[in-house]
Amino acid sequence: MSSKMKIMIAPGRYVQGSGAVKSAGEHVKLLGKKALILGGKRGMGAVKADLEASLKANGIAFVEEAFGGECSRQEIERMKGIAKEQKADVIIGTGGGKTLDTAKAVAYELHLPVAIIPTIAATDAPCSALSVIYTPEGVFESYLVLPQNPNLVVMDTDVVAHAPARLLVSGMGDALATWFEAKSCYVTKAGNMPGGAATEAAMKLARLCYDLLIEYGLEAKIACDAHAVTPALERIVEANTLLSGLGFESGGLAASHAIHNGLTVLEETHHYYHGEKVAFGTLTQLVLEDADREQLQEVLDFCCDVGLPITLGQLGVKEVTAAKLRPVAEAACAPGETIHNTPFKVDADLVLQAILGADALGRAYLGGSAE
Repeated sequence: MSSKMKIMIAPGRYVQGSGAVKSAGEHVKLLGKKALILGGKRGMGAVKADLEASLKANGIAFVEEAFGGECSRQEIERMKGIAKEQKADVIIGTGGGKTLDTAKAVAYELHLPVAIIPTIAATDAPCSALSVIYTPEGVFESYLVLPQNPNLVVMDTDVVAHAPARLLVSGMGDALATWFEAKSCYVTKAGNMPGGAATEAAMKLARLCYDLLIEYGLEAKIACDAHAVTPALERIVEANTLLSGLGFESGGLAASHAIHNGLTVLEETHHYYHGEKVAFGTLTQLVLEDADREQLQEVLDFCCDVGLPITLGQLGVKEVTAAKLRPVAEAACAPGETIHNTPFKVDADLVLQAILGADALGRAYLGGSAE
């Protein structure tokens, strides 16, 4: 029996609904009086008017700074310098996963609270006590594990519904891994992100995340294509953001995300979203773990229904060979990688075969086409 204490972590406050940004100031004023807002051009544009009006209405001063594009050590240091210079006492991150991870890292290193306002539901980054650090060129470098989750997450589903549906689908790809990775960690009694064992609540939330994806994923994608905030869209935004975030942190990570990290070694994959690569990583994890045919079929059906990749060709990889994929497998199996939470000993040879097998399975499902 595991001697680890059970630990579950979560954001301080989670607010979700259509028009939620209009209420952001009411929640941010509990954290500070002067905010540094960092965001990309599209992300800021989606919330700027409502966010500024809400902050002003609640007496919060603010300065805005454009995000440089990668959550790198250099960008974190640049933003820290601006926050110090402006004497900000709260950091607000708005946009996609890399922007939000940068905001979290800056707040942590300056000992300030952080408010997260996603403009897409493309990853589980908004709720997590984690920043994924990349090189300035976009290659995965390391995980920065933070001592606490964001103080506030404001998820405006109207903003999400007006973002490209591919981003929502990418979030489904990220969320798809949650249950399978948590289950692997539960079996091996591996530690979760805060270093404890999973609570039963975390496992149930991880499973709920998967169940919502399977039941409402396609309906939510169709709604997003129409820029409509429907109950299905609300459920999938919650699955992508809150449930996936709680599930991966308090349940644990395993092969799917490690294979994603390995895939970033291939420059061809850099134009594809995190969740798209995680989806293929999940299929590879299922092959690696010898999942039953019914489970594989359900995942393949889901991915194809919503538009997630099930082949390396769909991730831009041309000329799929063992030699080309060996560095991917080796990176996925690096010391300390989460793939070692798999319920059996894993090495690069085994992972390489699983990647090749998953790609072949995906191509067979599509009728022999890599595309």
